[in-house]
Amino acid sequence: MLLAIKFLGESLMKARKTIKAKILELRKGKEELLRREYENFQRYLHGDKSVPLYSATKQQAERLLKRIGKPKERKEYPLILRHDVYRARTKLTQYWLKIPIHGVRGGINVPIKPHTPIAEDMVCREAKIVRRKGEWFVYITVEAEIPEKNPSNVLAVDLGIHNTATTINSIDKKPKFYGKKLRAIRGHYFHLRRNLPNRKAVRKVGNHEKRIVNHELHEISKAIVQEANRTNSVIVLGELKGLRKNGNGKGRRFRRKLNSFPYYKLASFIEYKARWLGIPVLEISEAYTSQICSRCGQKGSRVRGLFTCPHCGLNLNADYNGARNILKRALGKLHKEPLSSAGAGLTQPELLAEAKSQ
Repeated sequence: MLLAIKFLGESLMKARKTIKAKILELRKGKEELLRREYENFQRYLHGDKSVPLYSATKQQAERLLKRIGKPKERKEYPLILRHDVYRARTKLTQYWLKIPIHGVRGGINVPIKPHTPIAEDMVCREAKIVRRKGEWFVYITVEAEIPEKNPSNVLAVDLGIHNTATTINSIDKKPKFYGKKLRAIRGHYFHLRRNLPNRKAVRKVGNHEKRIVNHELHEISKAIVQEANRTNSVIVLGELKGLRKNGNGKGRRFRRKLNSFPYYKLASFIEYKARWLGIPVLEISEAYTSQICSRCGQKGSRVRGLFTCPHCGLNLNADYNGARNILKRALGKLHKEPLSSAGAGLTQPELLAEAKSQ
């Protein structure tokens, strides 16, 4: 049985992603020019307005200062370039980057090696150069128009502390739990930082933890988006607005975990990966989804990761119960409103009948 959604015609969605590329070995002269411009950019951010800096790069530095306020001491920030710096398909190599340099007409052209191909229909929106252990890398943000898919199913995602993400699909009631490895990593580094002797050591360990956590978040978001792509599903996320308030009245340990978890980063990873494949992402209010029973809709109790309903006797993993509630709300909303300009026909499982009855 299909849940009909209004068809409003095909549409394109604009999607962005960031492509990492390594700047290949440079001749001594170009290396010196790049190093000078990069370090002058850092000095400008930290208050030395007299340094020679390319005019457009100086404007980027001012925009960055407005966004971050006071820069952190001794921190190196990415050198931000304007959008027309990427060049492709020359006689010597397939990918080049044009870096504007103060006092050098036309700047310098440097060869780059991206981790994934850059198609001709992609538009460069921004490029950021970073220096790591004596090597240079550039992060190029590209934009493309992607045909939006017509999903036939719904993939609901519940974000939590114990399980980073719990998913349930409208065509498969079996849940998937993500984040066991991430939970162990964060716990390890939390206890490690408590025994460090000084701030420098804490900062170094924190940076290392951040890279590992980001890698795990990318892996989780990739797995979720791949499932949505494989099952032709729209991804439904609970709205994160006011999420931090959920810790009020809870213990100190719970609030620490809640306030330190990168929910917004994971949600943004899921969204931009999905958009690049033309998968719609929908936000649903998740108010009370962790407190009400996904079977009867009455208020239950949650203790140590287990949800218990005193009315219908349901005993269920609490995150699974939350994901079921998000799925039911999504199905109810999609039954009444068109998903997008593309429209879709959504498979109607038993959960929709439960949602209607409530």
